[in-house]
Amino acid sequence: MTLMTLILASVVMVAVGLVAWRYTKNFNDYILGGRRLGAVVTALSVGASDMSGWLLMGLPGAVFLSGICESWIAIGLALGTLANWLIVAAPLRVYTETAHNALTLPDYFSHRFEDKSRLLRIISAVVILLFFAIYSASGMVASARLFEIVLDLPYSTALIFGTFATLAYVFLGGFLAVSWTDTIQAAMMCLALIIAPVAVMIDLGGFTATIEQVRSVDPTHLNMLQGQTFIGVISLLAWGLGYFGQPHILVRFMAAKNASVMPRACKLSMIWLIFSLSGAVAAGFFGSAFFSAHPDLGKAVAENHERVFMILSTTLFNPWIGGILLSAILAAVMSTLSCQLLVCSSVLTEDFYRVFIRPHAAQRELVWIGRLTVVAVSVVAILIATDPNNLVLSLVSYAWGGFGASFGPIIILSLLWKGVTRNGALVGIIVGALTVLIWHQGAWWGMYEIIPGFVLSFIAIIVVSLLDPNKPSATMIETFDKVQHKLEDVKKQLA
Repeated sequence: MTLMTLILASVVMVAVGLVAWRYTKNFNDYILGGRRLGAVVTALSVGASDMSGWLLMGLPGAVFLSGICESWIAIGLALGTLANWLIVAAPLRVYTETAHNALTLPDYFSHRFEDKSRLLRIISAVVILLFFAIYSASGMVASARLFEIVLDLPYSTALIFGTFATLAYVFLGGFLAVSWTDTIQAAMMCLALIIAPVAVMIDLGGFTATIEQVRSVDPTHLNMLQGQTFIGVISLLAWGLGYFGQPHILVRFMAAKNASVMPRACKLSMIWLIFSLSGAVAAGFFGSAFFSAHPDLGKAVAENHERVFMILSTTLFNPWIGGILLSAILAAVMSTLSCQLLVCSSVLTEDFYRVFIRPHAAQRELVWIGRLTVVAVSVVAILIATDPNNLVLSLVSYAWGGFGASFGPIIILSLLWKGVTRNGALVGIIVGALTVLIWHQGAWWGMYEIIPGFVLSFIAIIVVSLLDPNKPSATMIETFDKVQHKLEDVKKQLA
């Protein structure tokens, strides 16, 4: 029954890809959906593409292991999401269209800073491919863990099986398929994360009884500051900084049909996020109580704490309902992995193939190159994910920090300050990426690498821009002012 439900969920996603195929007429459609996403799809696709298998595996597993002190991550993510919507969403949507209808972040940087050397495009594209190879691997690990449990497959076989389900509909339908399926998947994820903790409380006799059971397992699990230092709390909250630089999230802002949908999309996205994060924390927190009350059921969780939500789903519910809840994990994995594969494909096609190999390639040719590069990136990510000892949270943490530090500062400053220069942008991206790569190896003072990476990148952009003899051109300033006027017009329309 559970297997049939998972297969049905996969078939539905592929069917959506087939429908999206009919609406994919050119390369713009394939990688950005023709910029026609409404508020609901924009809001839920942002959430689903953001919260991967990490939401249903990594976060519940961390809370299960250490207690409520791990929920600082959730608080940081909620604050970061809100800031991203308020600071970045509408300006990026307007600026990317104004800057020669930029379709990717490297494309946006290249036009925003009039980089004739193409070095800015190349460096930013390399950063995207580097960290997305790691990020995509995290999704593949999560899907392999799911099929490993449900189908009792060897890890390597489960890895191929799980990847193929996502690859099929991305290959077929591109951005529209990814966005439409994200909307369905976001609803599944949120519902699953509400149902599972409630079922645990019912099984254990209510909220108070469940809390007491957690206390009996380990009283420190109820302490928000247990085992945390000041740097530790700041590091967990700093996950919120990552939002400003995540290409798979930023591209959703770029694809909205206009900037005026952002306020409504922001509200919907925050409601979804709060319910989902709360449910993920509760699943891990109450899961520790459930498995202490039923120790005979906790062997698989003891082997790998990131399985807590999966085992709760298969234990507490009949196979049909359990299959639906497990489908939410598949949905979470597929939603983010599909976005990552598509962003890598768009970068390889738009920023390398179209720029350096075939500048005058036909639209149909670009679409097929995009599809082929999806397959190529999948193969690389599978190779990274082949180690069965990889943990979803650690892979996500590395890639999240890399993107946040590399692109977050330049995204913010490029939208808010007309004084940023091309050299400032280039140095900022390089400093952010290198800091994360170096800091990750040492993890000095227990500080999450996004903090030094973000701060040093921000400083580098400002200092280099101020000292740069090549100041922004008149057309760069004119475009910046034009964007600000458009944003003012949007505010007046919404007033």
